[in-house]
Amino acid sequence: MTEKIRQQIFAVRATGRTNMFDIHVVLRIAHEMQFYELVIFLEEHRSEYVRFILTGEM
Repeated sequence: MTEKIRQQIFAVRATGRTNMFDIHVVLRIAHEMQFYELVIFLEEHRSEYVRFILTGEM
């Protein structure tokens, strides 16, 4: 996970529009915000994303 993706996750979280474990909604919000790096990351590395949300570990 790059720093850019981490910042995009924080930006999606800051919207307050979804539970960050609802990956389908996170994907939709990321797409709306034009965070295409995050969209690709979520599609390819879901387990790494979930671990980051749970523990903060990158």
